[in-house]
This record gives sequence, C-alpha cells and structure tokens, in this order.
Amino acid sequence: MTSLAESVLEGNRLALARLLTQIENHTAEGRSALEYLFPFTGNAHLIGVTGAPGTGKSSLVNQLALYFSKSQDSHEDQSGKNAIHRIAIVAVDPSSPFTGGALLGDRVRMRDLSGNPNIFIRSMASRGSLGGLSRTTAGIVQVLDAAGYDVIMIETVGAGQAEVDIARLAHTTLVVEAPGMGDDIQTIKAGIMEIADVLVVNKADRPGVEATERALRNMLQLGHPTQRTFLHHGRYETVENADQGNDDKLWIPPIQRTVALDGQGIPELVEMINRHVVYLKATNKWQEREYARLQAELDNLLSEVLISRWRSRISDSQYSQILNKVMARKMSPWQAVEVLLDGGEY
Repeated sequence: MTSLAESVLEGNRLALARLLTQIENHTAEGRSALEYLFPFTGNAHLIGVTGAPGTGKSSLVNQLALYFSKSQDSHEDQSGKNAIHRIAIVAVDPSSPFTGGALLGDRVRMRDLSGNPNIFIRSMASRGSLGGLSRTTAGIVQVLDAAGYDVIMIETVGAGQAEVDIARLAHTTLVVEAPGMGDDIQTIKAGIMEIADVLVVNKADRPGVEATERALRNMLQLGHPTQRTFLHHGRYETVENADQGNDDKLWIPPIQRTVALDGQGIPELVEMINRHVVYLKATNKWQEREYARLQAELDNLLSEVLISRWRSRISDSQYSQILNKVMARKMSPWQAVEVLLDGGEY
C-alpha cells in the first residue's frame, strides 16, 4: 500500500482510483496510506457545493470545473509561476437501495469533463450518513490533496435543511438555490443558509428569480445587518450602514445569479470564490478553518474508535439485557449508559 501511495504522489490516476476504493472500504491498507500521505496535504482549496435537490448543483460544478481548467488566474505552482489548475470533484450520491453503491447520477451531468487529464471525478455513496457527506469523504479529500489537485470541489447529496457537514470540511461553501423550488421563506428558516460563503441563484433564466434573490437578501439582513436595502424608482438598491460598512474583517455572503446549462454567471462566481480566498488568507481565517476542519475530523475519529473499543468489551447478551431493562422502564437511558460504560454489570 505504501507503493500505491507513492504512485499517487507520482500522478498515477489508476493508483489513485484504487487507493480511494481502499479508503471507502475502511481497509487497514487504506488507513496506512492515509498516514503516509498526510504530510503532503494542506495545499488544496476545498470548495463545498450544497443545496436542495433540483437546484442544479452538478451542472454548476461541471461549469466551474471547465472554467477552472482553462484558467491560470490566482494560481501559482511551487516555483511561483502561473500553472494550470488541477481539479478534483468528489460527488456524494445517495446510496443505491440494492447495491449500497453510488447511483452515479452526477457523473451523467459531467460528461463534458471526461477525458480531461487535469480533472478527476470520484462518485461515492453516502452509505446512510446524514449531513450530506459520507464518513470517508474527509479521507478521500486528503488523498486528492496529496495527489496535487489544487481545487477540490465536494458536491453533497442535497438532503435539505440539515446538510451542514460540508461547512466543517470546505474552505468555501457555495449554497445553491433556484427559483420555483417552493416557498421562498424556506430559504430564511433553513439552517443550511447559515453556512454559505457564497449564495448562488442557479437557473436564473426562470420566472421568480427576483423573489428568490429578495428572500436571500432578507435572510442576509437578519444575520448580517450591515447593509440597508430600499426600493428606489422601482429598483432595489443597497447601501452600507455608516457604523459597520468599513469592517474589513466581516464577510457578507454575496449573491450571484447563474445559468449553469450555458455558463452564464460562471466567471463572476469564480471571481467571488477567489475574493473569498483572499479574504480568508488576509484575515487568518484560512488557518482557523483548517484548524476547525482537522479538529472535527479528529473528534469524529475519536468517536468511532472509542465506540468500537467499548463495543468490543461488551457482549451482545450484556447489551441486550441492559436494553431490555430500558424497554421495561426499569432503567433510564442515562442509567444504562453509566452501567454500560462501567462494563455492563448491574
């Protein structure tokens, strides 16, 4: 497996695909490779793309990857010269109810990227995980980072309001909305909106785009009251509040309209993403997000390992006895936890 990891560092795409499979299957070889590759990580810009199903996330990722692959702006290699972006896409799909694998629906929408040597696409099943990601997504991203991909886009399942795990993984999170998806008030109350670094109104050629954008601006006003929007001669205009408009340490998520099918708004969206990178690095928030990301990963690994070790010390019969007492209301769940942690003896 060390030789496989070395091949990944050398740019071998077949070795990369095989190693990603090992990581998804939680093999000891995959974990060993992750340990070997970890010192080579920390260089990629992680972009999360999330939103409700049907908003056009896959089409948007397709257009962003095409644009990045043709652009050399704001990207320098180790020699300090402009270099071609190498883009990786991690598309988390719902699990198949029959095979447990990814449904590969996102791959169908990304056929324009096939054959591009600077783009690597990996579909992976959520395998029942909540929050829009798989348990192994972080490991997959680490390997792609070590493999030299400087832009890694992670597209989530599209589960809805609770799909916020991506904010713990990505440096820049795009939340995609679309007109005609239902009650616009949902955009205000949905917890997913609070994680946005950039708000994207996709399918902006559809009727109702103004109402969707207005609802998003109202939501931003609730969370970031640093601007005042008013109607002037039939047009909405925004001005900065005098006491807060000059705070360069505050990032207010911009809103960008796009039509992913024909690429409208993609250059402007990339410019917003690049501005967010500049902001993160200028305010030291890049390091803060890296710290929070690694802390979340460490906490998740600790939880998995501790639960696994604890479960190996408790027999199935002991666990069933305690659970039956809870079912019979002879023991509360809190008491049961204390007993199980003490070894299952009651």
